[in-house]
Amino acid sequence: MSDHLKIRVAKDAGFCFGVRDAIEKAREIAREHGKVYMLGDIVHNERVVNDLTKENVRVVDSLDDVTDAPVLFRAHGTTPELWEEAGRKDLAIVDATCPLVHEIHNEIKKLNDEARKLIIIGDHGHDEVIAIRAQVREAIIIASIAEAEALPRIKKAGIVSQSTQMIENVQEIIGILSMKIFDLRFVNTVCFPTRRNQGQIKELAPISDVMIIVGSFTSANTKRLHEVSLGLNPHSYMVESASDIKESWFDEAESAGVSAGASSPDDLIQEVVEHLSNLHVKSRV
Repeated sequence: MSDHLKIRVAKDAGFCFGVRDAIEKAREIAREHGKVYMLGDIVHNERVVNDLTKENVRVVDSLDDVTDAPVLFRAHGTTPELWEEAGRKDLAIVDATCPLVHEIHNEIKKLNDEARKLIIIGDHGHDEVIAIRAQVREAIIIASIAEAEALPRIKKAGIVSQSTQMIENVQEIIGILSMKIFDLRFVNTVCFPTRRNQGQIKELAPISDVMIIVGSFTSANTKRLHEVSLGLNPHSYMVESASDIKESWFDEAESAGVSAGASSPDDLIQEVVEHLSNLHVKSRV
């Protein structure tokens, strides 16, 4: 006997407002000027980048490659050095930095003005973390509990976090650091869309037989959503597209929950939902 899955989709799955605005800016400027250059991928999603390339949004690795059109600084934020270089070259700049990332830049500068040792809770090498770190002369990046435990005692420190960090990870690290730092000031810079989306996963995962998280394997926030889901439901899978879905995941399943990273476009989520709705699964006896 076979039946169709009951599918629930997280209310706010997909693009956050920062990503949506950045993509719209890129399209608008490309239409206005014939093309626009983009220093690195605008977001961590291959489909979005490929679609924008077809609309004359061109990815470059260096400002030296920007010639006859504006350059877009992407949602993750840009280092002051690149802003200065663009200024020296007299380039037309389109700032698509997420407003919430701008807030993190401002907060770490305020903590720096208070003469605190600076700590960023975030992923080493992530574009957003690199840009946050570059706003000040020196900062320590902590990505894990082990790194927090290894940190020596500090008299006075200020802490911000990457906007897409898993809330539980930040809380655990802060708990450890609070025992090591005499005067600690923590500014919670995990953004509202991240907190909201992780919260929706926590509601959806326990009531779904299988969870599907849609997004690129290069996307930090998608990975976080998958981690949250996996902690609540062992049958949680991360996919980049509908073609990654395996029917065997749904043996004896009656329901599926779907969420997606903040850089996953609506049409990609819809394709996954349609694929799931067409699956014929073995019903429980």
